[in-house]
Amino acid sequence: MVEKNGIIIKGVGGLYTVLIPDEGIYIPSRARGIFRHKDITPQVGDRVAVEYDDSKDVPSDGVINDILDRRNVLIRPPIANLDTLFVVLSVSKPVTITETADKLIAAAEHYSTEPIIIITKKNLDPDEASRLEGIYKKAGFTVFLTDSHDGEGIDEVRDYIIGTAGNGISAFAGASGAGKTTIFNTLFPGLTLKTGTVSHKTGRGRHTTRAVELYPLRELGYPDSPGFLADTPGFSALDFLHFDFFELDELPLNFREFNRYIGECKYKKCTHLCEDGCSIVKAVESGDISLSRHDSYRAMYAELKQRKPWERKN
Repeated sequence: MVEKNGIIIKGVGGLYTVLIPDEGIYIPSRARGIFRHKDITPQVGDRVAVEYDDSKDVPSDGVINDILDRRNVLIRPPIANLDTLFVVLSVSKPVTITETADKLIAAAEHYSTEPIIIITKKNLDPDEASRLEGIYKKAGFTVFLTDSHDGEGIDEVRDYIIGTAGNGISAFAGASGAGKTTIFNTLFPGLTLKTGTVSHKTGRGRHTTRAVELYPLRELGYPDSPGFLADTPGFSALDFLHFDFFELDELPLNFREFNRYIGECKYKKCTHLCEDGCSIVKAVESGDISLSRHDSYRAMYAELKQRKPWERKN
């Protein structure tokens, strides 16, 4: 028996696939019972110590003995040690609900994960594409405009993935039908992930990705990039009724465009909702902060404020 360090690239029903990156070996593994007793669940993206029998040509099933230095873990989507989250927003079919997108972005910010905005289906509504681009560029995010029909923006997204984000773990997340999987397949055609369609009755996408899975960039045609890509379930199905990623007083810190104004308000305990003398409200009125983003902040503030401490999910 040997113990080596690897990374969980897939997990379904308590069975995990652990990749030993330096050797390219995949070990089907289960976690030791001690994790369950400590109420710890291994997640895709976790670096782990796995024990297995390497005396045969095909390594035996392994046992995860330890989870190593977990930097962060997102509950929705469920993934650990995430460095970059590509948030896919559609201009049409389905139309992006910015409040829902901003919840996901705020969660990424809280967990020190860099949100990158990808706007899809530009050809269907160029004006809406420009509106969304303006909102998120003003907030300080990197934004890519894409059109799957003529390939606009795809090369730029690819360059970012294998360059800036190429050493860590990156995930794609977005409402079902937003074009997330289509972009994924365009970038990496060898994956041929199943694409979803949009229901003509509800205007909402049908889910095609059922679980998070990591794909090594080295196996996707980029041998010099040691990082991983993940495809994730659409966040339209996620439990945002239990939006409890952080405490109420932490919320302003997860809107990056607010940072320069925090501490400049007239009142020390300013909620940044509508107070006289609030520097953030003034920035919204002057156009320096997008009204759409502030509307999302107000809605999220109200949601967090009414949740009782015992209702929080950890």
